Amino acid sequence: MNRPRHFNLLARVLHWSMALAILAMLFVGAGMVVSLRYRDQLLDLHRPLGIAILLLAIVRLVNRLTRPTPALPADLPAIQKLAAHASHWLLYGLMLAMPLIGWAMLSAGGYPITMFGGVHLPAILPHSAEVYGFLRPLHGVLAYLLFLTILAHLGAALYHAWVRRDEVFGQMAEGDSQ
Repeated sequence: MNRPRHFNLLARVLHWSMALAILAMLFVGAGMVVSLRYRDQLLDLHRPLGIAILLLAIVRLVNRLTRPTPALPADLPAIQKLAAHASHWLLYGLMLAMPLIGWAMLSAGGYPITMFGGVHLPAILPHSAEVYGFLRPLHGVLAYLLFLTILAHLGAALYHAWVRRDEVFGQMAEGDSQ
């Protein structure tokens, strides 16, 4: 298969914009937990941002599955290649699961899912205190897992950029000049 040197423009735009959105979401989520004063405003931001991340993650996954990606360096140890692939799929899974679990949690809790402009999303689960009680801590645990996975991803990117000095970081940071 003829593989490109860099990720396509859509993949790069989605990667960097979603990186900012997800980091913002993690901080908003953490703020909601610790702030009573700004909790309502943060919730009003958290829900639509989560749905936006979900929609962008779907577009990103379709793009990833339908477009060829650059190869990892041939001399990269097999364990590092495995870790790279596993961590990328974990990130995709979390980008999809986190908003869906949040939506399901609110649905099970009987809370309205209000977006900007007063638009309400439909419940995706029936009201159930037991399901809500399961999903609420799961949403938090997965947020920590997402944060740790992002830190590992960032660490790997910096390793490729500063230690190995190979093309891996540039595959997502820059495009072909053609």
